[in-house]
Order: sequence, then structure tokens, then C-alpha cells
Amino acid sequence: MTSRSSLTAWLAGLDGTRLTRLLMARKDAVALPEPRSVEEVAERLQRPGSVALVLPQLPLPCLQVAETLAALGTLSRGTLAKVLGATALSAARELDVALEVLADHALVWPDGTGGLHMPAPLRRAWDAPLGLDAPLAEVLEGVTSEELRGMLVALGIKPPGTRQQRAAAVLEHHGDPERVASVVAEAPSATRELLEHRARAAARGTEFIVFGAPQADSRPGERWALDRGLLVQGRHGYGPYLMPAEVALALRGPDWHAPFEPVPPATELVSVAAAEVDREASAAATAFAARAASVLSVCSAAPPARLKSGGIGARELGRTGKAAHAVDVVVRIALETAHSAGLLAADGHRVTPTQEYDAWAAQEPAAQFAVLLQAWWNLPLTPSCARDADHKALPALAGAPPCDGCLQARHGLLTAAARLPEGLGARVATDLGPLLAWHRPLAHPSLQDETPFATAVREAELMGVIARGSLSPLGAALLAGDAEELAAECRRLLPAATGTARLGGDLTAVVSGTSATRLAELLDATADRETSGTASVWRFSAHSIRRALDAGRTADEVAAELAALAEGSLPQPLSYLIADAARRHGRVRIATAACVIHGEESALLAELAAHRGLAPLGLRRLAPTVLVSVAAPDQTLAALRDQGYAPVAEAADGTVRVERVPPRRTAALPTPRKTSAEAGPGRAAHRAAEVSAVVDPHAVAARLLNAPPTAPEPDPFGSGVVFGTDTEEILAGYAEQLTYADIRQLGHALDAGTAIAVAYAAASGSRTVRTLSRLALDPPYLEAWCHLRDAERVFTLARIHGVMPV
Repeated sequence: MTSRSSLTAWLAGLDGTRLTRLLMARKDAVALPEPRSVEEVAERLQRPGSVALVLPQLPLPCLQVAETLAALGTLSRGTLAKVLGATALSAARELDVALEVLADHALVWPDGTGGLHMPAPLRRAWDAPLGLDAPLAEVLEGVTSEELRGMLVALGIKPPGTRQQRAAAVLEHHGDPERVASVVAEAPSATRELLEHRARAAARGTEFIVFGAPQADSRPGERWALDRGLLVQGRHGYGPYLMPAEVALALRGPDWHAPFEPVPPATELVSVAAAEVDREASAAATAFAARAASVLSVCSAAPPARLKSGGIGARELGRTGKAAHAVDVVVRIALETAHSAGLLAADGHRVTPTQEYDAWAAQEPAAQFAVLLQAWWNLPLTPSCARDADHKALPALAGAPPCDGCLQARHGLLTAAARLPEGLGARVATDLGPLLAWHRPLAHPSLQDETPFATAVREAELMGVIARGSLSPLGAALLAGDAEELAAECRRLLPAATGTARLGGDLTAVVSGTSATRLAELLDATADRETSGTASVWRFSAHSIRRALDAGRTADEVAAELAALAEGSLPQPLSYLIADAARRHGRVRIATAACVIHGEESALLAELAAHRGLAPLGLRRLAPTVLVSVAAPDQTLAALRDQGYAPVAEAADGTVRVERVPPRRTAALPTPRKTSAEAGPGRAAHRAAEVSAVVDPHAVAARLLNAPPTAPEPDPFGSGVVFGTDTEEILAGYAEQLTYADIRQLGHALDAGTAIAVAYAAASGSRTVRTLSRLALDPPYLEAWCHLRDAERVFTLARIHGVMPV
């Protein structure tokens, strides 16, 4: 029975509840178009890309069980328990739990005879599972008949006549552990030491040969082992020597057990009160929400520049952090989460807020934080971990591929914290790192981590999802995937924004708690921020008021807006400061000509003409109150302001020209996101093309259990096959490498205008996985926007070897 037919039969025997649970764990198997039969579901579940998606989500015991089955093939439950050393009652129960989890993900399932099966792609997930090379039957495929005869003679066995019979004789001999052990016992000491070391050594790294040069005996004793088939030369006499799995297992002995660690590592725990967790989570979330809002406000006022290589460089990060009074890690997380949530996007050589930012900024801090927290949860990287020499933020804009290991580290951390006993937390939050490694062994820690996953733990604490070494209510809602519960917890833990400020006679403005966006923008425009935190302080000055006047506000507007948001009346010193700045503002005017500067004070004009800092303007005095500049009006205006003067621009009719510039906004749709399957850039051209319609696993499971047991296979000639659409029928005639399920999903992507991931073999022989959007069918070709190349490309349908939903 093939793996596919075995899986189909097992799926068909599940009840509705069990099948629903499986489909919820493997949602890509029910992506649109919905599968028509259980057989089609089995086909989707055994795709290499589908298996690769679920494997990083498994805890250590499940991976160890899967690795053992990958190494030893189909085993019964009892044999597997003996190999793992899980014969004791407690270990046996943990083994059953691991097998149940693997079955819920359709990675291991029983057949009618009691054997445990797994999909072929899962067997290939390890180069050398359990440190074992390939089985003897596979290793002997490249061995000639004469070489097999020599092995049998050296073993003292009379060689049969044909190659097939000789290979069977070697297999029979080496399949008996006692006979292998007796042969090794008679080997020279150097050979015996070599074989015992190879049998217990971990998997070796890739070895390379130069232009097919045969490998010479590199260690004493290898020739004796090669003559008896205990080591086998690679195909055609090249490559490294391999030790067949049967030989390695025989040398490891009957007492050897495959690794199986069903219990997570011990962590020192302390008692923590729920009120303490709430308090710490609230403080962290409130602080991050305020800093993030400040960072994005700075980006709105002065959009950061992009590097030529993409991303935002360290200099722009430092400028933004200084203006927002936020540390580097908070700036990075704020930018990454805002970009992921569609609040920031690339706009030429700058990264600017989108139209969605304005709606986000008008919300309360709790709603703002919920958006950023959800985006952080789904980020395919660790923002605070610089992954290149430039230490840039937003590496997605530079074409950097996402890191699924970073995403799994974040999810594994919250999973590990959720498994702690109620009322207990880790004494030190970083002690959760080993627990995370047990729950997500394939997650990647940062290279800068002094302790395992210290960066991931630090980010979680900054976001308030880990507090006092335990999972906070925010983290629990995030882990549960309940958006309404998350929003409710954010509203409970984050205070409402403060919409008023206390204006003091010392020209300061103090805001307690988180400033409302409108208040913060007004104070940032009219004053200089001095501190941020539980209370934020701004200070007014002649320079800051002049900055507001330069931006197009009048003195009356500045005074009125401040008075509207002040807790009391406007202090007299502030009123005087505004009036004095307004009196000085506009004493010099610049008119559009070539370019003319004029004013009522001849002494001031004489001062400008003699100013060394204004020499590049080439100022000439035409009259006591008139100067002419060789620079354009905008350049002249900027130069005078840089030297501390307060000029205003003048329209052609002699009136003051208002210079109020609207905030820069880019398109509402953010840059397309990359997929982890790609080796290069790849975010979909349109977000709508990335979002699949919600599929109800309960309804799909009920329908599948009542569907016909088989689905039609694609026929290149279209004979006897009923396709759902004309597109599917056309694809089946040209995409010869695709299965029925692949044909349906590619056809759906073409008809619905959604993105799709394909495995493509180029004419050069190279194989890549690419995300494609804006598909157009032109048989025998497929035209699409390729996210790997960031360009339009034409693909030959016959070279597409697989399909996966995005």
C-alpha cells in the first residue's frame, strides 16, 4: 500500500471531530478551492511544502519520534517504544501523547496491520536521521555484481550467480545483528575502533570531491571494512564511505535507544500573584504604546530615508529615536509592526505613513496597541535582532527573506509560558529559553543571545505578553487567537489617552500618562519634547513657536489650539512668547522674482547683506529696504531660517503665502510581503491577493466524509476527466508534472486573481520556489509577477512541479 493510499484510508476512517481537528492544524490542506474528496486532502497533506510548514511547530518529543520512524521505516507501536526506551508506564503515556500530536497533524498514522506510516517528504527532512546513513538495500544500488561477489567471499559465503541473488545474500547477512557483531569482533583493532566510532558518531557534514577524484583510504582499517560491506563506497566509486544503517544499529547494540525526552527541562519557579502580572504587563504595554505612537508621529512629520540597499539605516533610526525619546529596540519594533500592519510603506526613497495611519492615530492607545501587538505576533523576524552588517530596520524592504524560525521562537515562548503551573513564573524570564527550545526545537535563537532566546524573551517583556516570568493575560489572548478577547484585555490594562496638558508659567507643558495623538502632535509642533514616560514634558521657546509659525499656523491659531487643550487658562509668559514670536515673524519677506527680499527695517536688511553665512545667496542691496538674491525663493527662505531669522514667503499680490504642507502619505496598500519559501524578495503585489477566504473546517470535514472516496487524476489529453472549470482543463493539458489537487489550486488562483506559490524547474536545471501574482494564462506559458525577481516573468507550465497556497 502506498503512503498516499494508506493516508487516504486512515482519513476516511476518522470521525468528524478528529478530522476537524486535523484540518484546523493543517489549514493549507483546505485552502480554496476546497478539496472535493478525502483523497485530494491526502494529496495536499503530503506536499513537501505543506510538511515543511507544520514541522517547525512540533515540540521535541514529536520530532524525536518522527526522526526515529524516518530512520527505521514503518514500525509497530511496540517496536517503536522499545527503540525509544519508552516501555515504562509514564514514558509509554508520553509516547502515546506524541503519536497523538503527530496524528493530529497527519505526520504519522497507523495502518490496518498496526504499522506506523509517515509521508515521504517527512522521511527526507533529515539527511541522516539518528546519525544513520541509508539502509543497506539503498546503499548497494551503486555496487557492481563483482564487488558484491568480493564481499560475500570475504564474509565466507559462497556467491550466487546473479547480481540480485548476491545483493540478497549480503542483505540477509547484514540484517542479522549477531552475525555483524561476530564479523566486527574478528576485525583488526584499528578497523574495530573505526567502525565503533562511526556507528555512534553524529551525522556528518557534506563532503565534497574534486572533479570526480576517487577517495583514497583516509584512515587505517577502512579497506578491511569495505571488503566486507561494513562500509560501502559511494556510487560509481566516488564520494564518502557510507555505513549501512543495519550495520550501525548492530554495532550500537541491543541496549542502545533512540533519544526521547518527553519531559521539558526543569526551570526554577517562584510564586507570582495575578495582580503583579497584570501590573507589570500594563506598565510595559502602556510604555510601548506611548513610545510607538511617538515614533510613528516622528515618521509622519519627517519620514525616514531608505538606504540604497533598502531598509532604514542606523543614522535614521538614531534620529527617529532621539526625536521620539525611544530606545533603539523600541524604534525597531514600532517600525516593523507598523509596516506589517500597513501603517508604514515605502514611498520612493522614504518610508512614509499610509492613509491607514491617520485612522489608527485617531484611536485610543488600547486599540492602537492591539493592532501593533497582533502584527508583532505574526512578524516573520525578530525586529530587535540585527541580521546584517548594516543593522538596518525593515530588512523586508531590502529583499531579506523572512525567518520562520524567528516566528516559531515567539510562538514557542508563549506556548512554554502557558504550560507553567498557575500562579508560578520563572525566577528569571530568560530561564524560559530552554523551555522554548524544548517546545520549538527548530526555532532559531539570535546570534547575539548570551542565553538561549534572550532576545525573544526581551521583546515579549517589552510588549507586555510576558510579565514576572509568566504569561500575562495579553499573551494568553494572543496565544488563543481571539481578537475580541485581545482587544478587551488591551482596554482593561491600558489607560485611556490624556487629552489635556498642564501649561506652566515656566514655559513647560506636562501630560500625565499617554498623550492623545492630537495633543502630542500639537505640542510636538509648538514645543520641544524633553522627557517621556509616565509623564511627558515639553518646553516652549521662541524657536519652537517660530517653527509652528513657519509651518503655516498664525499666532492666534497657536494660542487658540493650546488654550483648547490646556487644563486651565494660557499662562501669561506663554502668551507673551507667542506674541513676541509673531511680532518678529515676517519682518523680512521674500517675493517671487529673481529673488527679491524686502522689509520695513533698513538696518535689518543691511545686516542680512553683510552676513557671512548668507554669502552663497549673493545678496545685493537695491534700496535701503530691498535686497535681491541669486537663489530661488525656497532656498533663500531656508537659508535665512537656518541663520536664525524669521522670514515669510510672499505671494505675487503682496500677501503672505501660507506654507502649511499636508502630511506625506503613501498608498494604503503596503509593500507585498515575502514568503519564507522564497530565497529572495517576495511580498504580494496586492494585500487582497494574499488573503484567502475563511474556510470552516467543521463544514469541510462533514462534507468530505460524505464525498466519493476518490478524485479524478489529470489526463494530458483530457479524456474521461470532468474538470470544474475550463481553466483546469487547459492546465491539465500542459502542466504535466502537476497532480489533480495542484491543477485545481493553480486554476483557482488564475480565476480568482489570487497569489500562488509554485516549485519551478528552470531550463538550467535550478529549482526554486516562487510566489506569483497577477497571473495570466497563455498556453503553454504562464505570465505572472514573480516576487523572487520583483519583475514580470514567463513560466513554462510543464516546468511547474508543485503548487502551494500563499
